[in-house]
Amino acid sequence: MVFVSHFLYLAGAVVSVLGSSSFPQLSRRVLHEQRRSVPSGWSLRRRADPDATLPLSIALAQSNINKLEDYLLDIADPDSPNYGKHWTPARVRETFRPSQESVDIVHTWLATDGVHPERAEVSHDGAFVRVNVSVAEAERLLATEYYVYQHEDGAEHVACQHGYHLPEHVSRHVDFVRPTIQFTNARASSAPLLKRADVGRQHVKRAGWSRPTGGPRYPVMSPDSKCDEQITLDCIRELYDFHYDLVAPDKNSIGVLELGDQNYNAHDLDEFFKRFSPGRVGDRPKLVSIDGGADLTGEANLDFELVMGLLDVKQHVLLYQIVKHVQDGFVDDMLAAFDAQYCQDVQGGVRRLTVFLPCPGVHCHDRPRANVVSISYGSDESGPTNEMVRQCNEMGKVSLTGVTFVYASGDDGPSFAGTCLAPNGTEVEGEGNFLPDFPGTCQYLTSVGATQVNPGSTTSDPESATSGFASGGGFSNVFPRPKFQARAVQRYLDKFVPEYGPEVFNRTGRAYPDVAANGLNITVFDGGELTMSGGTSASAPIFAAMLTAVNDARIAAGKSPVGWINPAIYSHFFASVWNDITDGSNPACGTDGFPAAPGWDPVTGLGTPNFPRMLARFMALP
Repeated sequence: MVFVSHFLYLAGAVVSVLGSSSFPQLSRRVLHEQRRSVPSGWSLRRRADPDATLPLSIALAQSNINKLEDYLLDIADPDSPNYGKHWTPARVRETFRPSQESVDIVHTWLATDGVHPERAEVSHDGAFVRVNVSVAEAERLLATEYYVYQHEDGAEHVACQHGYHLPEHVSRHVDFVRPTIQFTNARASSAPLLKRADVGRQHVKRAGWSRPTGGPRYPVMSPDSKCDEQITLDCIRELYDFHYDLVAPDKNSIGVLELGDQNYNAHDLDEFFKRFSPGRVGDRPKLVSIDGGADLTGEANLDFELVMGLLDVKQHVLLYQIVKHVQDGFVDDMLAAFDAQYCQDVQGGVRRLTVFLPCPGVHCHDRPRANVVSISYGSDESGPTNEMVRQCNEMGKVSLTGVTFVYASGDDGPSFAGTCLAPNGTEVEGEGNFLPDFPGTCQYLTSVGATQVNPGSTTSDPESATSGFASGGGFSNVFPRPKFQARAVQRYLDKFVPEYGPEVFNRTGRAYPDVAANGLNITVFDGGELTMSGGTSASAPIFAAMLTAVNDARIAAGKSPVGWINPAIYSHFFASVWNDITDGSNPACGTDGFPAAPGWDPVTGLGTPNFPRMLARFMALP
């Protein structure tokens, strides 16, 4: 987002508002946000230098954001006459643009507390107000204290973990202020990032973002092994009857998001395609750099071998690559590239403390949007609630334009990377209350769990939840249960949920995953050898590839892409689409987790797709 200065206008607005007798020039301070504890791995070191500069960004409350779900249901509910009539980005921006009142009130507050109007800048659409202040000024504005925190890997970060305060009349117009209590994006640039399909059962959770490992890797047995021993592209096609010839690939798109140096290896891709999809040899995904992300050689082979292998060679695949030094903050950077209202310029020549903000002015609302975006990285819900809600809403806004976000639900049951919650809300390893995954708990993403072909079974037999790792699933502590899944989830709670205490999980929260696909013993060429891998990071691209085929058929028929699919897939109209998974569970946090059961369950969602039925249902919609 490009910031423009409105010095004369802002100064005039401040004088006008201050001169109004009806404006509450003074109001009591109220706590706006706080954290219960410092995230795992961080410790308080010292008070921040009062003379150092903080690039303060104030996210203004958006107009009509309380109507977002209704707007989405109007175009995504299969019973709506407006199904498929997606919005233009311009309409989205104008509908949710913060009010001028919010802009004026924030600037008046800054001026009243000694920040001259000429120091403040407002984004061209009014979504953010930015001002460079000293630490001492920020502490006065926010009634807080800033400290320097150090991670166990040596990285330092500035925050006010105990929270910050705003004048009561200002608080209603602000979503959040940063940098304040945020730690989720703070991480040393050299820290490695482990993916959901990496070797072993290790985890990297040094700063809140992780790609869990899935099951352990094994060498392939033989080219003639059956599908209960290793899963090939043909096994996936047989499991879900996924046989489809693309008709309109030049009008359709799918993207896979990768972070930092996590990328495909060209030699490995070609070796895989030689064996399983010869027409793809030499083919590469198209790089879409976000914030300086480069076309590197890394270890994201699983995503591309599955997506590209399952789709016709005519279908181009986009690689959304986010630069390494902000790899943990992918939600911010991805949204900034798609949505101007979430992009903010944080460049400048002032001396600054180590803080982490999105989109440093490289790409803003100018990246091509794929119709389907597959994501296999995540965090947990221990971060700032206001910011998670804002990020979820932004993904909903992008969904209004017809984009489908497909998200891997995680590989550790109802925990995050093996981390749970103590009764006081702090993060603990091993035993504790369940810690939900984010952004998978956002209702505007379609969360995908993992299944397996049982030993001795064929692709015609029912699958089960994975036993090599615990398919991620549970209930959000932040987001309430949306109406479209209320009936299916309540049935599970009434009949099948274990008798856990009310503190273990939130029975009224958004439930995930939504669907599932195979995620164990997936054949992949990686590291110069043919091996077996897996995880929900295999399940997500498999399901994303099938949705891309659905979009191809709809576009060829003159219809729109499916966009946000959740209201449709939970409806009675799609009841016959799913292969119900009733065997298995997802143990975590010293418990057995949740059991799979008839209908929806928090292990495999609604089940795995029968592709011809799913295609027929979506084609029957306008």
